[in-house]
Amino acid sequence: MVVWNRLIRFETNDGHIYFGEPIVKDDEDIASLAESGQLKAAVLTGDDVFDSSAKVTSNVQNVKRLLGPLTASQVPIIRCVGLNYMKHIKEGGRSPPPYPSMFFKPAECVADHGSVVHVPKLAQDQCDYEGELTIVIGKDGRDISEEDALDYVAGYVAGDDVSARKWQRDPAYAGGVPQWCFSKGFDAFAPLGPCIVSTSLLGDASNQTLRTLVNGEVRQDSNTSDLLFGVKKVVSFLSQGTTLRKGSLIMTGTPSGVAMGMKNPLWLKDGDVIEVYIGGIGTLKHKIAFS
Repeated sequence: MVVWNRLIRFETNDGHIYFGEPIVKDDEDIASLAESGQLKAAVLTGDDVFDSSAKVTSNVQNVKRLLGPLTASQVPIIRCVGLNYMKHIKEGGRSPPPYPSMFFKPAECVADHGSVVHVPKLAQDQCDYEGELTIVIGKDGRDISEEDALDYVAGYVAGDDVSARKWQRDPAYAGGVPQWCFSKGFDAFAPLGPCIVSTSLLGDASNQTLRTLVNGEVRQDSNTSDLLFGVKKVVSFLSQGTTLRKGSLIMTGTPSGVAMGMKNPLWLKDGDVIEVYIGGIGTLKHKIAFS
């Protein structure tokens, strides 16, 4: 469906910003190469990175700064699946849902790889991380069957569903029912990176390591094989009676290890550095700053 295997967005030494195909081996980490100044990319031309008319050119550029693979203007909406890793469900003391449980984040949540997520004052108490495999929809679709689901998926990117737990779960703020949209919908609360990897390389991404680190300490260490509802089921279910627009994202849920599930929660603090590693994709990295 797409003409690239991996898609990045990057800034060159002369300040231009391009989309491109990174020139890497399968076992090389794109973010690490970019940080060391060793990453190069073939520039992508065309008005639509998801369209077959786009072209990976022979124009190779040095990557000065790696950005997020998509801008907020390219993302119509972010759908998020809650309670989708079995160990995380048990961590929260809940029962597995019979169908995917969904909430929304606005496109304004999209933030770049390497960016600083500025957490507003009202969301700083009980701020949490959620490393997630994120689906990128590559073409519009509605009432999609599980068998055809991957035909509508451009690829996958690592994401962090930054969450303000006080506004999600505390009855004094959220009311009697957990409130997901407001608590997770602040600007830049969905950093993405380091690249989108196509389904031609990852298939249904059903056996990828997922690891989240805070200041170098491993907090989440799991595998997408622990997903209750896999990529095909999620795409099919969320498209029933509903059009999934090209460029929209589906965050597929987070595994166990979030601060909320700890006996003594290690909430995010001002200055913390979060890394979300997903096998076959690489490492998303961003920083937290309390406004």
